[in-house]
Parts: sequence; structure tokens; C-alpha cells
Amino acid sequence: MMAPHEGLERRVLAALEASPARIPVVLGGCGTGRTTLLHALADRLGRGQCQYIDVERAASTPERFHRAISADSPFLPPSAPAPEPGSAREAFDRTLRLLTRPAPGDRPATFLLDEVLELRTFESFPGLRHVQRELLQALAESANRFVLTSRYVARAHRLLRDAGSRFEVIHLPALSAADVTGMLPPLGETSAEDREFLGRAIQALTDGRAAYVRALGDATAQMSTRGGDPISALTALLTADGALTAWCGYRYELRLHRARGYGALKAILEILAEDEPLTLTEIAQRLQRTPGSTKDYLSWLEDVDLIVSRQKRYSYADPLMRLWVRLHCRPVPPSVDEVAREVQTYAASRLPEAEPAVARVAASDRRAVGIIEID
Repeated sequence: MMAPHEGLERRVLAALEASPARIPVVLGGCGTGRTTLLHALADRLGRGQCQYIDVERAASTPERFHRAISADSPFLPPSAPAPEPGSAREAFDRTLRLLTRPAPGDRPATFLLDEVLELRTFESFPGLRHVQRELLQALAESANRFVLTSRYVARAHRLLRDAGSRFEVIHLPALSAADVTGMLPPLGETSAEDREFLGRAIQALTDGRAAYVRALGDATAQMSTRGGDPISALTALLTADGALTAWCGYRYELRLHRARGYGALKAILEILAEDEPLTLTEIAQRLQRTPGSTKDYLSWLEDVDLIVSRQKRYSYADPLMRLWVRLHCRPVPPSVDEVAREVQTYAASRLPEAEPAVARVAASDRRAVGIIEID
């Protein structure tokens, strides 16, 4: 079976090898596999033939960023350290030259820029008001090869609107049921039929997001040699100290802090956690704000891909995030029983009606099919 996103890796490589080379821009939410894809590309291309840069982690000041990527570059010959740049503007210009300069040998340099939109951090420094657009223009004019990624789909589309034809937007698709089945860990005595059934259930519960799939697959496998029950596993993962509680909390705060209007945005997310989809008017009434200001808040949430709008009705982009908000955005952490009830309701809305059972377990010498009760 083809590994998840292997076809996507081939598409990216084809874009790099095209004449002229295109610049793939890989977009997908947290946990969809962007960084995994870049590391796989680095392994395939050869670590000495490309440079992976985690922009989110390395972007502090333009001076320190330039120093860090220069020290780690396989394309710069050993030499005496260059004089320190005299300003943030000069440091960023040096970074652009590093990325776009011809590489030694007969092949262009390849740069893998993870979370490239985080360079907007530099726009708070003097003389750097249009960092992202300057970067795209420099990359488009360079003979080097680049792969860019971002978790912010709406922002990336807006930035690339006038960026030129060399950029190729590639959306990371959700994992299929077959992908999920292939990712499941060993499940002991589980039959191939039960393994496929479990893969379909986990795909539905996780919306095919790779990070959720790994967490729920591992937790389910640990519950039983016959594969366990994904609903019980999801309940455990979403309790106060569960792994998915920490992961969703991180993603929730990360996106909100990249947006504007923090408090009002949290209120809208809580409103949509209670009921979705809702129209602008319905949200404004529950928020007790004017439609005009509410429209601004909604656009800021769309800007960081926390919500989506379909036919003028707003809802969560990530259904499991919505479940997390229902459970944990409250004064008191939920009890295990409350988590179990919410997860059961969520599962009932996600799993196909034709497959109401979500687990198959061994009981003495017989097998029972159905939803496992939580003690």
C-alpha cells in the first residue's frame, strides 16, 4: 500500500524538477503532516543537497535568524564570520541573498521553508513592512528551488493572489480510511476485516487528520489485543490530562494569538461549540454585538482557519477542536462521565449509520459487537 501522502511527495518533486521549476506551497492545518512531508523530502534529496528551515522556531530577530540559517547552510563554504549586519533591514537583505544565490556545483540549491508565513514577525522591525511579499518576489526570481509550507490556508491564499505563476498551491488532503488502516499499529489477534472496520471508524472520528489518527490509533490499540474501542480511547484522550486535550489546547491558543480580538473570538468559538452552523445575524445576537463588528471578528477567525463559512453559515474547520472547546472552555474541568457523554454524542454524529458498532472485542470464547460501556 502507498504510504500516506506518498503521492503528494511525488507531486512536489515533479514541481521541483519541472522546467522552469515551480515553487510548491503546501497548505494544511496543524497535525496534517506538513513537517513530516518536508523531512521526507530532505531525506530523499539528501541532507547535503538541501536545507530545511523551521521558520516558526528560528524567526526571532532578522539578525539572529540570518546568523542561524547561515551557520547551518550546506551551501556556504567555510570562511571567516562576516561582519554583523548594521540593521534589521540589512540582515533581512542578507537572508534573501543567501536563499537566492547560486549554489556551488551544477545544481540549484533547494530550501524547504516550514511555516514560511511566520516571517511576518519581522514586519515589526524598522524598514521591514512588506517582508512576506519581498520574500515571494525574491524566490520567484531565483534559479534555486523552494518548497514552502503553512498552517494558515486563508492567509496564504491571500498572499499568493498576485505572486505569479511559479507558485503552485498544494493542499494536504485528509487521510482516507485506507490510509488510516495502514497507519494503525499492530493489533494482536485482530482480523483484517476488523482492522479495516477500525480504520474507517478512526478516520470518521478524526476527520482524517494525521496527528489525531496517530493518537487515537495508538490509544485504541493499547486497550485490547483485539483493537479496543475508539470511542473509549477518544474519551480517555480528551479527559483533563489526556494527550488530545493538551494538543487541542496548544492549537487553540496558537491560532487565537495569531488573530486579533482575542476575547471576542473566544466567545464566538464557544457559541459555535454550542450550536453550528450559524448565520452572521444569529452569532451577533448571541454575542450581543453589532453585525458589523461581529463580521470583523468572524473574518479574523477565518484568517487563522479556526472557522469556515459555507453558504453564509459559519462552523468549525476542525470538528474535534469543536468537541474540545465544548469540554474544556469552561470554569471547571469536565468529569470523566461528562467527557464520555460528549464523545458518545460526537461519535454518533460522525460514524456512518450503516456501521453503528465501533468496536469488536473478545469476551471469553465468544465475540460481541457494539459500543463498549465506560465504567
